[in-house]
Amino acid sequence: MTFTTKTKKKRSSFSAWIQKENVAGYVFSLPFIFGFLMFMVIPMGLSFYYSFCRYDIQTPTIWIGLGNYIEIFTDDPTFRKSLMVTCYYALIGTPLKVIFALIVALILNHETRAVPIYRATYYLPSIIGGSVAVAILWRRIFESNGTINAILGNIFPFLQGYNWFSEGPAIWVLILLTVWQFGSSMLIFLSALKQIPRELYEASYVDGANGSKKFWRVTLPLLTPTIFFNLVQQTINSFLAFTQCKLITNGDPRKSTLFYTVYQYQKAFPAVGKSQMGYASALAWIMLVIISAVTAFLFWTRNKWVYED
Repeated sequence: MTFTTKTKKKRSSFSAWIQKENVAGYVFSLPFIFGFLMFMVIPMGLSFYYSFCRYDIQTPTIWIGLGNYIEIFTDDPTFRKSLMVTCYYALIGTPLKVIFALIVALILNHETRAVPIYRATYYLPSIIGGSVAVAILWRRIFESNGTINAILGNIFPFLQGYNWFSEGPAIWVLILLTVWQFGSSMLIFLSALKQIPRELYEASYVDGANGSKKFWRVTLPLLTPTIFFNLVQQTINSFLAFTQCKLITNGDPRKSTLFYTVYQYQKAFPAVGKSQMGYASALAWIMLVIISAVTAFLFWTRNKWVYED
């Protein structure tokens, strides 16, 4: 009886301790739970509801069912134009960014005293790249009397006063900006390079492999999971790009740089006329479906080229 009583007391004290731990965990989790509900779940639910309504913020909502979606797909050429521009930006900019980050990571994958300084320097654009100041500075660099024309004009006289924001090259100005922000992908590649066993390089050296064969047969296959991660992450970021287009070109000229997110913003907060928040909400949910489909496609191709062993 005494042993049973002691066992029950231990169990009760242990359960009380567990309950205290649970309470403490819930208390410390409350800020995240509150923020997640208030700034993620509830706004997403409202956005989904408004996508089926005619809503301009100032007047009560009017339920119109699939009206916004039908108009988007059947009577909105700007939607198709902005989607094509965004897909082009993601299709060109994302691979270039990942490739450039990999090249710089391979160059910096050496143990010297100056390497930490170089790593911090190359990572800096990723920290400040999305800021308003950088976007304005980037526009100033590529203006007709900007730094780029001042440098290239001395080498190629025909480029003096060249308009980089004309319909052709304007999108490439934005692509160059996103490629310049390769720092985060570069650090991820550096971490992955440090995880490759040195024994594999030594074995390949014994087998007579040179530098290029070591890269193609050892380094690249072992980096494919990291390449896949960076590819998915940067693809999503490209589809959601906003600041570059809004501040540098605002979709001009002739909507050749009109990103999807900027078009959505223009519908929600137009410079002239009433807001079309319901229409913008429908655009947001369409983009969610597109990003999900692209991500699912990338995961579907994973087994074909990603080395998982």
